[in-house]
Amino acid sequence: MFSLVFNRDISFHLKVVGIFKMVVLPVLGQLADDYGRKPMLILTVSTTIFPFALLAWDKSKPFVYAYYGFRTISYIISQGSIFCIAVAYASDIVEESKRAAAFAWITGFFSASHVVGNALARFLPEGYIFQVSIMLLIFCPVYMKVFLVETVETNPMEDQHLPFSTSIYTVLRERYKSMRNAVTMVINSDTLARITFVSFFFELGMSGISSVLLYYLKSAFGFNKNQFSEILMMVGIGSIVSQIVVLPLINPLVGEKGILCLGLLASIIYALLYGLAWAPWVPYLSASFGVIYILVKPATYVIISKATSSANQGKAQGFIAGVQSIASLISPLAMSPLTSLFLSTKAPFDCKGFSIICASSSMVISLCYAWMLKPEGSSKVIKEDKVVENIEAPLLS
Repeated sequence: MFSLVFNRDISFHLKVVGIFKMVVLPVLGQLADDYGRKPMLILTVSTTIFPFALLAWDKSKPFVYAYYGFRTISYIISQGSIFCIAVAYASDIVEESKRAAAFAWITGFFSASHVVGNALARFLPEGYIFQVSIMLLIFCPVYMKVFLVETVETNPMEDQHLPFSTSIYTVLRERYKSMRNAVTMVINSDTLARITFVSFFFELGMSGISSVLLYYLKSAFGFNKNQFSEILMMVGIGSIVSQIVVLPLINPLVGEKGILCLGLLASIIYALLYGLAWAPWVPYLSASFGVIYILVKPATYVIISKATSSANQGKAQGFIAGVQSIASLISPLAMSPLTSLFLSTKAPFDCKGFSIICASSSMVISLCYAWMLKPEGSSKVIKEDKVVENIEAPLLS
């Protein structure tokens, strides 16, 4: 009974996180532009400490539920936003020609942390896992507080003694204005508009596949969690090499658009092989394409950063991350029942991976939008921003 309620709570937790992330990610990106990257990075990373501290203190049933409550809040604030703000920070200090390598290293080290974290969880004694995790999590904000240099010049805050209601209204009005500016910025830029569609449809397909993959492999081929973890480990190790070594080498040859299209093509093959898998070894072949489609993320970050001025990096990255959150929320709602139908005896025809094949069509649409991309340079973006500011100035005065 407890496990049934527990699973329902996990499902509810994921839905709540998905709903709130759609709003929180763009807002945190805006705050990073307005009030600095450093405080936002410290805030988002610090929220990950408290849930694990609760479990380290006590693992009883009430503390487990409290853990999931705080973990929900932590996920809403930190999941996705850390990447957006980190990429915006890197854009401030890395010249345009070197951003592809810089972002590839960021995502590559993130993949490495997953591999090392899984290895530590396997070899550390159970009683030390949470203690070691908390120590590593505490190290992150302390390191940033000591060594990270702020790159955004913030204006001193005014009207500190306003009534509470007036302060709330002022904050909401500023956030609404900033959100409207972010939407306008994306709509007015062909590159940002198209990369938004690329990100949405890619996330729509990949999040749907991820949500049903273990269930599909278990039902179709009898895979267990150990075999699934082997696949994840294989992809994780390969993706480290592809991001840290391969992407910086091929970027000068094919550019960010070429890498993006290559990654999207690999994601389509990845999905089709899973959906049409005819033997237990085919999922391993399919997973090998994960070391290529992982390059979609860093290539997307580079294209967004080059199509955006320095003052709007957080807004652009946060807005597109919010769009991705919408896709990751709605995709499993369709994929789960469709997968269950085709794995059951009531399937209209014999194709157990039909839902995954359907998901691949979303990546095809993403590839079409990526092919139409015409990446912009920062100089053109700065000129366009100045024109927009000159037009809006009389309206704001």
